[in-house]
Amino acid sequence: MLGRSVVIGQYVPLDSPIHRLDPRVKILFVGITIVALFFIEQWLAFLSLGLFLLFLTFQAHLPFGYVVRSLRPILILLLFTLVLHLFFTPGRYLLEYGPIHISLEGLERGLFIIVRLCLLIVATALLTLTTSPVELTDGMEYLLSPLKRWGFPAHELAMMMTIAIRFIPTLLEEADRILKAQKARGMDFETGGLIQRAKNLIPLLVPLFVNSFKRAEDLAIAMESRCYRGGTGRTRLRVLTMRPKDYAFLSVSLAIVVLVKFLPFPW
Repeated sequence: MLGRSVVIGQYVPLDSPIHRLDPRVKILFVGITIVALFFIEQWLAFLSLGLFLLFLTFQAHLPFGYVVRSLRPILILLLFTLVLHLFFTPGRYLLEYGPIHISLEGLERGLFIIVRLCLLIVATALLTLTTSPVELTDGMEYLLSPLKRWGFPAHELAMMMTIAIRFIPTLLEEADRILKAQKARGMDFETGGLIQRAKNLIPLLVPLFVNSFKRAEDLAIAMESRCYRGGTGRTRLRVLTMRPKDYAFLSVSLAIVVLVKFLPFPW
């Protein structure tokens, strides 16, 4: 199913050292990792950071293949990125055939961008796979709480972001069910030109949007029936508390990211 192929947004309830970490630590780690990925310019640095993410995957007791599935939705984007760099980056040409020129620099740069995007997606998938929706919301709210003094709606924004992330696999599963239902009624989504295929998507998009608004309305009614009135005066069943292992993980992770960024790798 389409929805099951999307890992980002899903939560796997396991008992592992990564699952037991404070959500604020995991959010900060992912944020630091994403920032570092855009400044890394060496292959060995990418390899070191990738091995660290692989280590965290095993520590979270997650199957490696399950985390790799998080890359499926962006395979077309990765291929498109590689093709653009291959044909439009000047340099030493590996292949020349008429107007087609494939350069060594384009190949290297395209693979460089692909690895960067893959590591970014894997780091984000680790966050959602090991953090429950409630913990994710509380962690984001705590990190944004210093902005409340200027009237920033930290709780509301954290709640919106968490709901949006968690609805990704739900909407894709809904789209998969509608797609199969329309095919069973004889709808053809694969033949015809580009314009015709775009028109054929209307029977898929219309019920998807209708069901999405219905789910949003049901969620709003459920929250109102439970007397939800935002973050003002709201108490929590579980108060987040930083423990020594949380500080240790954040310190070690920050040290590894800094070393990966600033060590003089030969290539």
